[in-house]
Amino acid sequence: QVQVVESGGGLVQPGGSLRLSCAASTGLFRLVGMGWFRQAPGKQRELVAIITGSGDISYADSVKGRFTISRDNAKNTAYLQMNSLNPEDTAVYYCKVVVLRSYGQTDYWGQGTQVTVSS
Repeated sequence: QVQVVESGGGLVQPGGSLRLSCAASTGLFRLVGMGWFRQAPGKQRELVAIITGSGDISYADSVKGRFTISRDNAKNTAYLQMNSLNPEDTAVYYCKVVVLRSYGQTDYWGQGTQVTVSS
């Protein structure tokens, strides 16, 4: 079974930094891509950053230059380094992993980790 576990959220002051981690257990299935999404109260879930199996990276415009996604393939772990945080970054952050199964690619989500930016 595939499991996805996020960690690293918390309360931080504006201008501060946090680092999120996403650890995926995929058994015998190959991990293709990993990404971070977030959902603020009353808003739809939105893409923050993704990294493919080949290392291609994409960011939402709102986080470019402030957030950095990285991946440790040996550990099936993705990281999101978040700098210069502002209150608009407050949300539940979710990790999504894409796994290659016999019938195609399947998405799996973690339970989410709360990030609150407030003074």
